[in-house]
Amino acid sequence: MEQVWNAVKGKMQAHLPAHSYRMWIDPIELIEVRDEAMVLSCPNSFSRRRILDQYRAMLEEEIASRIGKSLKLQIEIPGRNVCGNGNGGVPNERHHQLPLPNLSGRPHSGRLLRKNFTFDQFVVGGNNDFAYSASLSLAAKKSSQQNCLFLLSATGMGKSHLTQAVGHHILLEMPSERVYYITAEDFTNEMIQALRHDSIDRFKEKYRARCDVLLLEDVQFLSGKERTQLELALTLDALADAGKKIIFSSCYNPTEIPKLSDELRSRLSCGLISNIDPPDYKTRLRILKRKVESNGFQISEDVMNFLASELTENVRQLESGLIGVAAKGSLLGAKIDVSLAESVVKNIASRKKTITVDVIKKLVCRHARISEEDLISRSRKQTVVRPRQIAIYLARRYTDQSLQAIGKSFNRYHATALHAIACVERGMREDIRMRRYVDFLCQKLEEGKF
Repeated sequence: MEQVWNAVKGKMQAHLPAHSYRMWIDPIELIEVRDEAMVLSCPNSFSRRRILDQYRAMLEEEIASRIGKSLKLQIEIPGRNVCGNGNGGVPNERHHQLPLPNLSGRPHSGRLLRKNFTFDQFVVGGNNDFAYSASLSLAAKKSSQQNCLFLLSATGMGKSHLTQAVGHHILLEMPSERVYYITAEDFTNEMIQALRHDSIDRFKEKYRARCDVLLLEDVQFLSGKERTQLELALTLDALADAGKKIIFSSCYNPTEIPKLSDELRSRLSCGLISNIDPPDYKTRLRILKRKVESNGFQISEDVMNFLASELTENVRQLESGLIGVAAKGSLLGAKIDVSLAESVVKNIASRKKTITVDVIKKLVCRHARISEEDLISRSRKQTVVRPRQIAIYLARRYTDQSLQAIGKSFNRYHATALHAIACVERGMREDIRMRRYVDFLCQKLEEGKF
C-alpha cells in the first residue's frame, strides 16, 4: 500500500502548483488501511482542514483508480486521538485545545489582534492560495529559509487578516514568543516620541532585542520619512541577523513606494512577495456563507448568490453588503429576499462606475468655494491645499484610477498624491471636524448628489 500512496502523491505533484504540493500534500504520510479507510497523518489541524476541504475528492478518486475500489480518507494528527467517522476523523472532545486566557489576540506590543482574524476564519481561494500558504508556513516555522514575507494587495483583500492570523497562530502555539503588531504610522509616531523624551535607546532595544515576530502594516506610510526609514532598516537588519520573523503589508510594491531609501527598499524586497487578487465568484460565495454562519444571519441561497454576483471589488465591500442586508431586514421586520438585497447594494455596486475624478473635483470645489483652476494650480494657500488633498483622497477611494493617473489629474506627481492621501487619513483620525467634513463629501458621492 505504501507504493500506491507514493504513486498517488506523484500524480498530485504533477497536477498541483509546486507551492501547494510542498505545503499540503508532501508532508502527508501513510499510517495504515483499516475499516475501508486509508489512514493518513498530517502535521497539524490547519493542514488537516485544508486537505479535507480542497484535496479530499482528488485523493480519494486517485486512490480508487489505483486499487480498484473506494476508500475513505481518515487524517490523524500525531499525538491526538481520533475517531473514525465519515468526516475523515475528528479530534476527540477531551483533546480539544482550550483557549489560553489573556494570550490570544494580545501581542506584546502595538495593536490588539482581532479575535476573528485567524487562519481558521480565512476563506482560501485561487486569488489568495499562495499568500495563505506562505503565511501559514512562516507562522508554523516550516521553513527556516523563509523569515520575511511581504503581503501585497489593494484595500479590503485580506492582507490584514493574514498578518494577524500569523500573530494568533504563533501566540497560540508558542505563547512565550514576543509578537509586535503595529502599523508603520504607529512605528513612526513611537519613534518621534522616543526622540522627544530622550528614550531612543529604549525604543531601539525594544524592537531590535526584545521582538521575536514583527508584523508591520501599511509600510507605504514611510514614504518621505527619512529618519524613520533609517531606524527601521537598522531594526530589520538586527531582526534578520537573529533569524526573527517579519511580515510587511502594503497596497504598493516596494519598488513603487516613492521617496523610499534604497536600503529600506532592498530590505522590504528581500523576502517573499505575495500578491492577493480580488476573489472570484466561488470564493465570494464561500466568504458570504462563512460570514452568515459565524454571525447567525438567516440569509437564503438566492440572496447570497445575488450578493456574490454584484459585489465584486473586494471582501470589505462584500461584508458591507451582507451586513447592510441583514440590518435592513431586521430593522424593518421585512423578509430578506433578492428585492431587499437589490435596494441595499444598488448604490454600492455602481459607485465606482459613476464616480469619476472630474465629478469629485466639481463636488470639492463647490463646497470649498474655489475654482477647478485653483484646485490643479501650484498654489500653496491652505484654502486650496486642503481641498486638493481631500479631492485626491476621494479619487483614490472612489475610483479605479492608479496613483499616477490621479496625480496627473491634479497636475501632481504620484509621490505628492500619496502624501496627500496620508495627510487626509491622519487628519481624519486627529480632527473630528475634518472627519465630519470628509464623511459629508463621501455621503454626497455615495448618494449620487454630485
